[in-house]
Amino acid sequence: MKAIVYTHAGLPIDDANALVEMDLPKPSPGPRDLLVAVRAVSVNPVDTKVRNKMAVTAPRVLGFDAVGTVAAVGSDVTLFKAGDEVYYAGSIVRPGSNAEFQLVDERIVGHKPRTLDDAHAAALPLTALTAWEMLFDRMNIEEGGHDGETLLVIGAGGGVGSILVQLARRLTKLKVIGTASRDETASWVRELGAHHVIDHSKPLEPQLQALGIANVDHIASLTHTDDYFDQIAAIVKPQGRFGLIDDPKAIDVTKLKSKAVSLHWESMFTRSTYETPDIVRQHEILERVAALIDDGTLRTILGEHFGRITADNLRRAHQLIESHKAKGKIVLEGF
Repeated sequence: MKAIVYTHAGLPIDDANALVEMDLPKPSPGPRDLLVAVRAVSVNPVDTKVRNKMAVTAPRVLGFDAVGTVAAVGSDVTLFKAGDEVYYAGSIVRPGSNAEFQLVDERIVGHKPRTLDDAHAAALPLTALTAWEMLFDRMNIEEGGHDGETLLVIGAGGGVGSILVQLARRLTKLKVIGTASRDETASWVRELGAHHVIDHSKPLEPQLQALGIANVDHIASLTHTDDYFDQIAAIVKPQGRFGLIDDPKAIDVTKLKSKAVSLHWESMFTRSTYETPDIVRQHEILERVAALIDDGTLRTILGEHFGRITADNLRRAHQLIESHKAKGKIVLEGF
């Protein structure tokens, strides 16, 4: 089968050898596996991080978000059958979706939203899983609840933030404040449902006070947490909740102690990496997200379509992500 791989970590993305096409054996499913014929993928920052930092001793197939058709199922599969259209974010410890065929555990897969084409569906799973787990599983926000409480989403215009804002606005009673530093992004965050948008390139506290908000009940930090942590500690309410997904080099969590603020890490790959007892939760989330997409409650976040799944096009996608100028999700479709 055709696959796009990297063979040496850390090569600059403008090097033709950073990502190369290779012919690999078509895999066979294990007991809980689906063999998926991949039709579309999207590229995430984690793809570039793995390519740059994770050394390999054999060619590694990257790619996490994917849409495809189930070509075969393992002996113990119960949730899917051959011919089903599926979408998923995969696992960081298994070969990825930048290949004609991929094995994926059925417990982290959902049926593709009926109302989306392949490209728009491929833009969805990783960000949707991360946002849902952050809000409902980690920070313990309750659907339909929290009337009168506030949620601040730092980096609301990014992929995860774009879904998180929608989930909070549509499925809870929280007052949602998003941050964005450009007019274009601020308009996008408002369009997604944020009650207010403030500028994260400026001090946060005065902007919140101007909105009549003295302190924030819940804060989700999705980017540059190192830069905002002192402000977060200052504006979070006593007994509030603070969640994050990025990789700050160092934060002094003792600054949260006097307020008894709870800290919640979200990593979307935890369940699949450790095969936790609740791993099937990701299947359940993706099924729920598909239903919310199909009934019009949520919208997907495709940004740019980069054409077919080739080494050249994937290098272009990685390059745009590394420039930090990507808007929405970058999708590729078809081999």
